[in-house]
Amino acid sequence: MRIEKSELTKLTSTFALVALAACGSSGESANAPAASASTLTKVSSSTAQPVASVSNPPAKAPAAGSFEDDLAFLNAHGSTIVLESPSGGRVAVSPKYQGRVMTSAVAPGEKSLGFVFRKFIEDGKTGTQFDNYGGEDRFWLGPEGGQFGLYFKPGKPFAFSEWQTPEGFQVGEWTVKEKAADHVVFTRSMKVQNYAGTTFELDVERTVHLLDAGDVAKHLGVSPAAGVQWVAFETINKITNTGKNAWTKKDGLPSVWILAMYNPSPDTFVSIPFETKGTGDIVNDRYFGKVPSDRLKVLDKDGYLLFKADGTHRSKIGVGPTRAKEFLGSYSPSSRLLTIVNYTKQGGAHDFVNSMWEKQKDPFGGDVVNSYNDGPTEPGKASLGGFYEIESSSPGAALAAGASLTHTHRTFHFVGDAAALDPIAQKTLGITTGTLAAGIK
Repeated sequence: MRIEKSELTKLTSTFALVALAACGSSGESANAPAASASTLTKVSSSTAQPVASVSNPPAKAPAAGSFEDDLAFLNAHGSTIVLESPSGGRVAVSPKYQGRVMTSAVAPGEKSLGFVFRKFIEDGKTGTQFDNYGGEDRFWLGPEGGQFGLYFKPGKPFAFSEWQTPEGFQVGEWTVKEKAADHVVFTRSMKVQNYAGTTFELDVERTVHLLDAGDVAKHLGVSPAAGVQWVAFETINKITNTGKNAWTKKDGLPSVWILAMYNPSPDTFVSIPFETKGTGDIVNDRYFGKVPSDRLKVLDKDGYLLFKADGTHRSKIGVGPTRAKEFLGSYSPSSRLLTIVNYTKQGGAHDFVNSMWEKQKDPFGGDVVNSYNDGPTEPGKASLGGFYEIESSSPGAALAAGASLTHTHRTFHFVGDAAALDPIAQKTLGITTGTLAAGIK
């Protein structure tokens, strides 16, 4: 049977009217969702196909490992806030997971750059030793171990079985105080106790802010070359002493500790530049046993070190205040990915909390920057998820009642050819992409 074009137009118009009438009936919510304007337009404009065949096609699933893939997963377990840059970069932030920056990407459809621990999220647990949701910028407080440590109860041994992340900053959704196209502000009140029995009451205000091209040039002193894709953001983390007493070194001090979790690979190396004329040890590599020489290379005359970030061997390094510079980063030639971290380095500050898992000779002789490579926590045991971290810390917060301290941590991801990334690596890390790619030999 042949239907003339004019007759088909009448039929489709009639079907559209019937659909609209049905939407207006009392049974709408229970039986018939309203037809969208786009669907009605497609129906009324079709002349070559039967009416039943012109509905919207199924949405294409995002590519595995893409930003959209991780975002869909996160949204299935809680709401996520996405900040999008006009240049294409995007950042996913989670109120549910303590205001963490969960992941980011340099453009739509591109690789997800943060570590998202899907298994832990799917299990739906909370209050564990470490609620490891992942995230490439999370708020913690230091120190970890020692006589003023926050992660061990008074009198307990400094062993992994006794290690416990404080509930104050790892459990519960954070309040969104403000939200705009380029930033979101979170708040949280908390109370934590250290190994010495001192209780700290504090408010946290944490701003996640998307950075633009001008910010990149300002903070790094160099702009990405044409053809380099990038995304950049910062977190501004303010803590305020809401207790009645001042925080003093005698009873221990907390510090702002920002930890960035990334996906490891066999060819990823962290690079930390350091002051060659600084005093004291160049690097602390004793956190979880001395780091083997095939995983850590220190070039004392050249002023930088390389640390293997493959997620298979548990190890950690740190650089103190007389040695640390304002940049550190990592590079993976196979991913064409250069990551640069920049942070607030307060000149003249020397009291940085010590996180070593031991009774310490100097509780305020700690590190400014750290890098952690995940691996089995003990022989025969599982790892914490398989990732690597780049971390920065504020000085110990010796705050009077009502006083505040702010620590800013910035992340810059660049994707491109090695030659195009080289000027950024040299300007910030003092090392070429070729040297980074060569790793430890």
